[in-house]
Amino acid sequence: MAYGLRAKEFAFPMKNTTLFLIAAIIIAMASGVMLVKSNKNNQNLSESSSNLVSSGEVQKIILSMKNGNYYPNTIRVKANQPVSISLDKNVGGCYRSFTIRQLGLAKYLPTPSDTINFTPKEKGIYNFACSMGMGTGTLIVE
Repeated sequence: MAYGLRAKEFAFPMKNTTLFLIAAIIIAMASGVMLVKSNKNNQNLSESSSNLVSSGEVQKIILSMKNGNYYPNTIRVKANQPVSISLDKNVGGCYRSFTIRQLGLAKYLPTPSDTINFTPKEKGIYNFACSMGMGTGTLIVE
C-alpha cells in the first residue's frame, strides 16, 4: 500500500493560451519599464551636457562614469578659452587615461585633483576617449 500522492492530483488546470497571455503581459510590462528608464537617462544626458561650461576665464569640466561610459559624454566649450578637464572618483581603470587624439592630447589622471588643460583654437567636434577606446565622448568647441 502506497501512501504517496500523485502529481496529477495537485496539478492546476490551465490552458496553454492562458499561460501564453500571462507571459505576454509580463514581457510587455518589463519592456515598458526599460523604455521609461532609457528615456529618462537620455533626457538627463541632454540636459547636463549644456550646463558644463562654467563662467570665468577657465572652463572647468568634471567627468564621471555612468552606464560604463564617461558622463556626460557630450561637453560644450568655447573656442580660445582655456579648458580644464578632471575625472571624479567614480572613474576607474583605463578611463583615467584620457585622450583627445585630434587635438594631440593624452594624459593619465590618477586622482580627481589631476587635470588635463588646453585651449581649443578651432571650432569643431572632437572625440575623446580612454587610451583603449572603451569609454568615448564628444567635445563640441563653439
